[in-house]
Amino acid sequence: MAETKQNIVMFPYMGQGHIIPLLALALRIEKTNKYTITFVNTPLNIKKLTSSLPPNSSIHLLELPFNSSDHGLPPDAENMDSLPYHHFITLFRASMSLKPHFRKLVSNLIHERNGEKPVCIISDMFLGWCKEIAQEFGIFHAIFISCSAFGSACYYSLWLNLPHRNTDSDEFMLPDFPEASTFHVTQLSEVLRVADASDPTTAFQRKELISPWSKVDGILFNTVEEIDKLGLMYFSRKLGRQVWPIGPVLLAPGSQARSRRDFGISPEECKKWLDKKPSCSVLYVSFGSQNTISPSNMIQMAMALEACGKFFIWVVRPPIGFDINSEFKANEWLPEGFEKRIKDSGRGLLVHKWAPQVEILSHKSLSAFLSHCGWNSLVEALSYGVPIVGWPLVAEQFYNVKLLEKEIGVCVEVARGRSCEVFHEEIVAKIEMVMNESEKGKEIRKKALEVKEIIKNALKDEENFMGSSMKAMDQFLDACINENKKIQP
Repeated sequence: MAETKQNIVMFPYMGQGHIIPLLALALRIEKTNKYTITFVNTPLNIKKLTSSLPPNSSIHLLELPFNSSDHGLPPDAENMDSLPYHHFITLFRASMSLKPHFRKLVSNLIHERNGEKPVCIISDMFLGWCKEIAQEFGIFHAIFISCSAFGSACYYSLWLNLPHRNTDSDEFMLPDFPEASTFHVTQLSEVLRVADASDPTTAFQRKELISPWSKVDGILFNTVEEIDKLGLMYFSRKLGRQVWPIGPVLLAPGSQARSRRDFGISPEECKKWLDKKPSCSVLYVSFGSQNTISPSNMIQMAMALEACGKFFIWVVRPPIGFDINSEFKANEWLPEGFEKRIKDSGRGLLVHKWAPQVEILSHKSLSAFLSHCGWNSLVEALSYGVPIVGWPLVAEQFYNVKLLEKEIGVCVEVARGRSCEVFHEEIVAKIEMVMNESEKGKEIRKKALEVKEIIKNALKDEENFMGSSMKAMDQFLDACINENKKIQP
């Protein structure tokens, strides 16, 4: 009789930026052929994921009951990507209603396997309450952080210490992370900048984010040890927990991470356009699935793209103040005649809603990426050696830019924040710095190609060589098995 494989339970938060990397991790673990995987989420997210799995995948998708209308959310709102920004906290609070259903699911899994417990529960960084359920059943529990270790460390320390409130200067240090060097108030989101120790947002961040992280058995980071040592060191020192850099975990080009009807352009049409452009000549501009810029900055961005004379693909979404998922009104939010001019000239593509990002970043004609610097987008770009023009907007994105620009040298920052004032001449200068044959541009491109090789080596799993990320994955799974033997319910 064949030996029954041990089970791993994986539970991402309800947002594409959380679901996709954890799904990629599930597919990587599945390839070892040593474990069965139970992937958990709410009904609509599970329904979408069904078409994302390869036809021969053995990953089990299980639903947890959830009705968004019960929590003051719009109907069928089960994913951050379908919600305006002001509803994010509501969804976060609503996710706590999943706790009893998740407990029942884990109990049923154990019962179905005749008392055999899952080898571990891997939950999202926003679902720290899973620790209580894992502890109750005596199961090893790790959180998966889809951000960089450095960015997460800065974000964690800022909310824990609020150091900007203890100085009259615009510059400050993190008291428990001096290695991160100096910060400026412009690197703080609007919410963090006005936070103090008594406001509800600080209390919420500390209770739901900071406190649970310090209690888990270990932390998985979607990062590479060789480029993110400072952040990994911070968490190891601060929390006294094991940290495993196992990234980047990425879906392969062509994977159905989302429905094709969501795309503003088909991968085939996009490739056809890119194929006609010279090697290393195209700028890709995207601010991610949940972020956008102000109406005035959208005008400045359009003016910059016209003025720089480069080929470009720009993923456009409505500006701040409008529903990000509503129809894009080019005649209101872009310079007069802009869309027609760039279409007639063949110099640019305006893509509405979603673009096939991995297919774009991996194409030989791609030269640089003007990005909001969410970590998923950055590791996709760096995996293909693409330099970054950074415009961080929220959360830890400011510190991802700091890591890439100051520590690694693959990025230049063009602006900070969703409502900052920036002029098209500044944007043009940074685009040309990276894309033209300037000394700085050559240096950044060289560094980006070096990071590409670092990432490639970290993911190697060959008979005579195992990369750092693959070693970390093995060490994590070994730790799960060994620690489970010690844990008592």
